[in-house]
Amino acid sequence: MTLEIRPDPEEVGRARKWARSRLAGLGIAADEPLAETLILLVSELVTNAVVHTGRPALLRLSLPGGPPPVTPAGAEPAASVTVRLEVADASSRAPVPRCAGREATGGRGLALVDCLADRWGWSPEGAGKSIWCELDRCSQPREGATPACGVQPAAYEDLLSEAF
Repeated sequence: MTLEIRPDPEEVGRARKWARSRLAGLGIAADEPLAETLILLVSELVTNAVVHTGRPALLRLSLPGGPPPVTPAGAEPAASVTVRLEVADASSRAPVPRCAGREATGGRGLALVDCLADRWGWSPEGAGKSIWCELDRCSQPREGATPACGVQPAAYEDLLSEAF
């Protein structure tokens, strides 16, 4: 699934809305940790493309085809399914994580991506580049159990508060 992004800061909100609608179409609730994290990552990567390149970009989402399997009690957890987000732009300049000071109002985007994504990176694409990240969608946890991928949803809140 792809969405063309114009070099306009208002496109960030449109990209979030588009991504939410794609997730909802797959039965992924807006308050599910995967959805909340993915929307934040969309916001960060699209913002970077719009602000730092001033050129059109392309947002790509590769999503699983349905809800994650439920692991029966006593069974081994099912493997996670990977969700991939990519933002391709026409700038060949490599993304560079910055070290933002406590009072800085920007410069934390790639640090957030690094904290929240299971994997991320970038690669040349045509005359530009593609910045990508992946999230592992875990099987539904049993009551009181940790999700199959081992990440507690509350951990995201801690990461966000540390990043700001």
